[in-house]
Amino acid sequence: MGHRLIRPLRGTITRLLQQQPKLLPTTNVFLNPNSSRNYISEMRKEAFEGNILRLLRNEIQYELDRSPPSQHIPEFNLFIVDEKPGEQWIRLQKKFGETEDIRVDVTMFDASVPAKKPGGVVAGGDVQLHITMIVNVFKGEGSDVLEFICSAWPDTIEIRKVFTRGHDRITAQPYTGPGFKNLDDKLQDSLYDFLETRGINDDLAAFLHNYMKNKDKTEFIRWMGTVKSFIEKKQKK
Repeated sequence: MGHRLIRPLRGTITRLLQQQPKLLPTTNVFLNPNSSRNYISEMRKEAFEGNILRLLRNEIQYELDRSPPSQHIPEFNLFIVDEKPGEQWIRLQKKFGETEDIRVDVTMFDASVPAKKPGGVVAGGDVQLHITMIVNVFKGEGSDVLEFICSAWPDTIEIRKVFTRGHDRITAQPYTGPGFKNLDDKLQDSLYDFLETRGINDDLAAFLHNYMKNKDKTEFIRWMGTVKSFIEKKQKK
């Protein structure tokens, strides 16, 4: 089954927009034509908004009934997980040894590729979801930062770039070095070991995918609730 975390409302709302002029008849029922038009326009608006509210309530209830979001997980393998509602990033932080601080900024799902079966054949309709990770390793106040740009797949971490930059990010475009796959194989392995020792590993990738699936659902339900509240709010006279 392909990735389908939420049931999109776009098609339904588009159809509703197209049907909006047909929701109520336009026959004049008042002697004053202007009053009649204003009354009908207001009734159309209320009926249209009522339909959107009904769709939103149904979708919220559907998501809650099907599989309600789980509670925020505050920690994983000594990483403290910092998540702010409504944002597309989370941050993981921990200390390593006596001198290092590790910070990992992680996106929600931002891409996908066709999934492959063990034999290498692409599975029909299935995709692998992609998460971007930015790993920063700090070694004391004022020192440069070692930064890794990584991909988190469902069960593995892939390094894409490794470079150093200033602690205060003053340099707008630091030199980021060659592509990671252009490095010597032994150096690549050593850099993977460097991250593995600090807990940036396949277990973390699996945790992040489960975490982001839950956050995706949570944010979708929150978004629908926010839109619903806006539409329910009456304009001040």
